[in-house]
Amino acid sequence: MYIGNKEFVSGYTYIMGILNVTPDSFSDGGKYADADTALKHIEEMIKDGADVIDIGGESTRPGYERISETEEIERIAPVIERAKEHFDIPLSIDTYKPEVAEEALRLGAHLINDIWGLKGENLKYVRDDGAILPDMASVIAKYNASCCIMHNRLMAEETFQRRTAESNTGKILSTGTSGEKGIPERSIVAAVAGDLEQSLKAAYDAGIDKNRIILDPGVGFGKTYEENLGVLKYLKDICNAFDVPMLLGTSKKSVIGLTLGLGKDERTEGTLATTARAVECGCMFVRVHEVKENARFIKMYEAILAD
Repeated sequence: MYIGNKEFVSGYTYIMGILNVTPDSFSDGGKYADADTALKHIEEMIKDGADVIDIGGESTRPGYERISETEEIERIAPVIERAKEHFDIPLSIDTYKPEVAEEALRLGAHLINDIWGLKGENLKYVRDDGAILPDMASVIAKYNASCCIMHNRLMAEETFQRRTAESNTGKILSTGTSGEKGIPERSIVAAVAGDLEQSLKAAYDAGIDKNRIILDPGVGFGKTYEENLGVLKYLKDICNAFDVPMLLGTSKKSVIGLTLGLGKDERTEGTLATTARAVECGCMFVRVHEVKENARFIKMYEAILAD
C-alpha cells in the first residue's frame, strides 16, 4: 500500500508513532501541545524507528469533549507545516471531521485516520455555523489520500461515551447498562468485520484507491473489556476477512490497564504483548506511543519468525 509516495509492503509490521498536540489526551496530553516540542518529538520518533507519524488535535479518550473544527485545525496546522519542512515521513491526521481532514490534506498530510470509519455523517456532525459538511470519504478521494478506517459502534454518541467510559473503569464487562448486551466472544469477528465491510464499501464507492486503505478493528472504542480481549484473541480471523492492510492500536489502552491492574504509565509490557499479537497475525501497522521499545521488539520478533 501507499501513504504519500512511500510504499509499505506486506510481510512487515510498520510503526505509526503517536503525536497528540492536545492538552487532554489520556497518555501524553499537554506534553507536545506547541509546535516546537511537537517537532522535537517527531524527530525523536523518526530516530527511534517510526515509519508514519499520526498527529491528533482532539483527544478521543473516554469522556472526551468535542472541540470545534477551527480549534482542531489551529492545533495541527503549524505542526503539519513544520513537519513537512523538516522531515520526509508520511503524516497521518487523527480526525473524524471532514473539514479538518480537508485542511490537513491541503497542507500536505498524507493519511486520514478516522475513528468513525467514514461513517461520521451518521453522528450528524456539522460545522460550528451549522453548515453541512462533506462526507469524509469524498474528501479523502478528492486528494487521492490514504486512510485508516477504524471500527466503532454506530450508536448515539452519548451512549457511546457512557459505555466506553464505564468499560474503561471496569464497570462494564460482559454486558452493558440499560439492557445493552455485550457481543458473545466468538461473534466479535462477524460484528467487527461486518461493520468494517460497510466502511470499506463507502471508501470504494467514493473512489478511494484500494492501495491507500488500512483497516483498524478499533480496540478500546465502543467495546466492553471482554469484547476488546475478543478482538485480540480473534485478530487473525479479522485480518483474514479482508485483503487490505490492518492496523492495531492498543498502546497503553484500558484493556491492558484492566488486565494488569496498572495505570497508563505502567503499560509498556502489556502493549508489547499486543504488538506481538499484531506481528503474528499479519498486521501491517501498529500505532504506539513508545516507538523505540516497539521498534526493537518487532525487529527481534520478525527475525524469529523469518523463514
